[in-house]
Amino acid sequence: MKQLSIVFLMLFTNQSFACDDCKSYDNHDFAIEKVNVTHNASLASTIWEISVKGYAGKTTPTPAGQLNGAPVLGYVFPTSLKPTDVGFSQTEGIVALALTSHPDFDDTSLWDENSDQQYDNDGVIWHPHWVVLNEDSRVEGGLAVKQFEKGDETVVLPPTNPGMPMYMDSPGFPVITEGNTIRVIVPDYRMNNKTDFSYDGVAAYMQVNTEDAYKPMLGVYQVYSVASGDLSLPYTVQQ
Repeated sequence: MKQLSIVFLMLFTNQSFACDDCKSYDNHDFAIEKVNVTHNASLASTIWEISVKGYAGKTTPTPAGQLNGAPVLGYVFPTSLKPTDVGFSQTEGIVALALTSHPDFDDTSLWDENSDQQYDNDGVIWHPHWVVLNEDSRVEGGLAVKQFEKGDETVVLPPTNPGMPMYMDSPGFPVITEGNTIRVIVPDYRMNNKTDFSYDGVAAYMQVNTEDAYKPMLGVYQVYSVASGDLSLPYTVQQ
């Protein structure tokens, strides 16, 4: 918890320096009111939910027209799960389930989220990613998806990963937006049958970087809301 408390201080100390693009999405659609994860034993699955003041998933990013600088909006569940629980090799960092929208690129080539028989044109549709986050002071939000050297054979990613040198997976779980709630359903076997973890909820703006070697490939530039208020992961799975 100490690591997360430090991250929380970084997040909100830096908010006054957030990018101009970030501010345009700071609305009730990203103002979290409640977060909930429930285990359904009869379905052998967990249902993850974030409820907001506005309409969950209604606001999506305005395209940048290119990959560098592409905006990514996310409803994120930081957890106490281990990287190995979701198919990564062991590494330091915070395992999170992120529900994202990004119209400039599609990183779920195995899945056709808009059911149009094309697999490379639906990045704007809300979809899930497992990621490992680490502290990164190079971006205003203080967090980034953890990277590794391309070709590093010690790194293991799930076979559904999008092929980027980051601890990221595109698992294809169903994401549903309904009124003020966005939810995702995760089968137990896809996270090592863990149902006793703790978690939190975060709404954030992220951005892709492919040109500036000083900045991360996918960093958090602004956090709009945190369910707990202090990123302490106080919530546990309801059985």
